[in-house]
Amino acid sequence: MKIEEVIDTVKVFFKDHVYPVYRITSIVTEEKGWDVEVEVIEEKEYMKKYGRDQLLGVYHARVNSELEVESFSRKNLRYRAARVEEKGR
Repeated sequence: MKIEEVIDTVKVFFKDHVYPVYRITSIVTEEKGWDVEVEVIEEKEYMKKYGRDQLLGVYHARVNSELEVESFSRKNLRYRAARVEEKGR
């Protein structure tokens, strides 16, 4: 499978079921699929209305070898301008 197919699968799934993808920050190949980390802009209109920074939801998605999203979960919610802390620092 090409990584572009995994990206397209995740983008379509999130657009249809959560929010459109802002960016994909990582794709890790596992034995039976891929682990994908995705950022989406949440509550865009509400935040714009009140003059606040956009909220980014950071999600983990699991894509199987048949290119189906098996599961996803939100790992974090942060302001778009907030500094991202790296693991191990």
